[in-house]
Amino acid sequence: MANLLVVEDDANMRILLNARLKNKYRVQLAADGKEALEIYEKGGIDLIITDIMMPGVDGYTLVELIRGRGETVPVIMLTAKDGMTDKHRGFSVGTDDYMTKPVNFEELTWRIDALLRRSKIANEGKITVGDVVVDRETFSVTRGNEVVELPSKEFQLLFLLLSYPNKIITKENILDTVWGYSSESDENTVRTHINRLRNKFEGYPEFEIVTVRGIGYKAVIKK
Repeated sequence: MANLLVVEDDANMRILLNARLKNKYRVQLAADGKEALEIYEKGGIDLIITDIMMPGVDGYTLVELIRGRGETVPVIMLTAKDGMTDKHRGFSVGTDDYMTKPVNFEELTWRIDALLRRSKIANEGKITVGDVVVDRETFSVTRGNEVVELPSKEFQLLFLLLSYPNKIITKENILDTVWGYSSESDENTVRTHINRLRNKFEGYPEFEIVTVRGIGYKAVIKK
């Protein structure tokens, strides 16, 4: 069970967040950024949910202090502020996600789970799907005694798709993430690499790569 730190100066909102999240996560509560830092420094926090406008150490400063120490713990900001300037500042100091109040708690749990998954993948450098292990350190895919070593772009493409199982990744996102914004590669390049991956893993019962016509691709988990 993941350990969340919820930072909120409104007592009623703290109570509500705790009530809605405690059945799925371990929740620690802080009334401001100073108290949050004291709790965080004890260790064991997997994700932070923080308000912005708080007395003393506000949400922006809290994230800046944590990122300034080289910490990569995922952070979601919850705030009544929905202007682009506020969002830009939040992301610029190192926030991973941003939700405005009133909070849709079902959506919040989706975002928490997505960030926790990405954080786990980033820290471990591996994705496990059934009997398949995709290892970023060796650019290899292992299933039982079978090991398939992939060229860099093919591996990055597969790793991206399996990082978001059953989610559609657009062609534009794939190009930007795998080949870079300044690359002259196009959709044909992506299609070619997708076909190579399909040829290499078409016999695997754990997943398949599906084309979503006109949009992009997704890795569908089958078992």
